[in-house]
Amino acid sequence: MLLPLLIAGVVGYFLGAIPFGYVVARAHGVNIFQEGSKNPGATNVKRVLGERFGARGKRAGNLVFALDVLKGALAAGWGLLAFTRMTVSYRFYNSEAPGGGVAGEDWLLVGVAGLIGALLGHSFSCFTKFKGGKGVATGAGGFLVLAPVATLIGGAVWIVTFYTSRYVSLASILAAVALPIAAFFLGLPTAVTVIAAIVAVFVVIRHRANISRLLAGTESKFVKKPKPAKS
Repeated sequence: MLLPLLIAGVVGYFLGAIPFGYVVARAHGVNIFQEGSKNPGATNVKRVLGERFGARGKRAGNLVFALDVLKGALAAGWGLLAFTRMTVSYRFYNSEAPGGGVAGEDWLLVGVAGLIGALLGHSFSCFTKFKGGKGVATGAGGFLVLAPVATLIGGAVWIVTFYTSRYVSLASILAAVALPIAAFFLGLPTAVTVIAAIVAVFVVIRHRANISRLLAGTESKFVKKPKPAKS
């Protein structure tokens, strides 16, 4: 199992390291590392570009979110699918292959390794001098593959928290914490529950500046601006 885990982790890192937030913002003439919270995540891109370009800028932020989710899903899913198919093919074409082989839960570790690599790549991208985002969207994409029901529960927590508080950071933190709790009560494999707990801690640590601002009452809210009155 060591080689598949290593391959999945390395590929996951380079997928995660693709700095979509930086690239999309640059396409609009903005260096996102110098604007807003200086974070290349979808939230900062949407806020910064939205203020400059209106609806077009907000759509760009939504695009970054979708791409970050996609790279997390690919990082967790490609190795899981590829190595599982290799095992099935080996058993089909080799009648003397042992009946046990690699268990399905063991192959799940390949997906976990891919997701870990993607989160590290996203947060410490080799393409942007090891600067990066906080991993929420990328983690969500990976867990949609590994634990879809638990991820939907975490998503519901995010939605409820955001629309009652308008704090993206608080919604992200609570959603991350909800994920391992949901995984535990759903009886998901231990590997998934453990990595969900580790990711939750990682997300909280990456949001430590936001937590300080939340406690101080200075954190920025996502508040819809009223439309100008027609003359």
